[in-house]
Amino acid sequence: MLLPIAAMGVVAGTYGFTAWKARTIEASFPNIGELTDVGGFRMNSLHLPAGPGADLPPLVFIHGASGNLRDQETAFRKALEGRGELLFVDRPGHGYSERGGPDNDHPDGQASAIARLMDKRGMEKAIIVGHSFGGAIAASFALYHPEKTLGLLLMAPATHPWPGTIGWYYKLTSRPLLGWLFSHLLSLPAGLVLMDKAIDAVFHPNPRPPTYLIDGAPALVLRPKNFRANAIDVANLNSYVRRVSPHYREIEAPTVIITGDSDAIVAEEIHSRGLARDIAGSELVVIRNLGHKPDYVATDVAIAAIEKLGGHERDLDIAARRAERRLAATEDHAAPELDLSIEKA
Repeated sequence: MLLPIAAMGVVAGTYGFTAWKARTIEASFPNIGELTDVGGFRMNSLHLPAGPGADLPPLVFIHGASGNLRDQETAFRKALEGRGELLFVDRPGHGYSERGGPDNDHPDGQASAIARLMDKRGMEKAIIVGHSFGGAIAASFALYHPEKTLGLLLMAPATHPWPGTIGWYYKLTSRPLLGWLFSHLLSLPAGLVLMDKAIDAVFHPNPRPPTYLIDGAPALVLRPKNFRANAIDVANLNSYVRRVSPHYREIEAPTVIITGDSDAIVAEEIHSRGLARDIAGSELVVIRNLGHKPDYVATDVAIAAIEKLGGHERDLDIAARRAERRLAATEDHAAPELDLSIEKA
């Protein structure tokens, strides 16, 4: 009799800790965007108008798995604010966006939600910028909403079917009942313990920015609803891109793909090179010794790509070689201690 009572006490305590800690995370990282009804649910976004001397078209930024709008806002806002209209989005179920219906369990549904958000913000067309999982959504956006796509910048994208599997915690959390229990009882305390090493693994082999845990607010994903939405996204991705990737050849928007040859999360030879093969006229930029975060580690190359897509003359090969020289001075070849990869080749 004492054992079941003790077990119930542990469950109640863990549930209570998760609820309390989720509130403290929200207090530490409050919403910096605005919620907008996009048809049955509300999406959160940070919208920055173009300045009087704007030299770029509108830009929409789509974050990757486990992220939120602060991730891309931190990487790009300082360099681009005023140069064009900027829209940083919390994908459905991430950050402070509501999840919406089952359509949002797949990239095409999330792309359609972003298209509706653009309409609400008065943005007819934009360059769509996607990182990692956001690359799958950006590619789907260009495929299904070509009239709203001025260009594509895909950074370390996850866009093609891969051999292998995903982390066990994604599979578990995406399941209906067990996933709810895991996300409300165990994932947050475990995530707090592993967060520091997990971020190092995402940036590997490059050093992470020292303030990333504050600036990017990755702890927001540990809240139960966010954690489940993220797991469902990742669990559904491989079957989705297996079905959709044969249609990428229909994309006509000007496209730049930036990837590193040392990405331990998403294999560049499958995804980035696959996109370069599939999208006619696309430009592939491969940077030596770059991991999964070109948005942070090679921001200058990404901005040059945005400028090129926006009509400026830019040599991305020169920009990439400059970034490689910079990375050579900060190389860190220590192996990542955690396996957070979307794929395991």
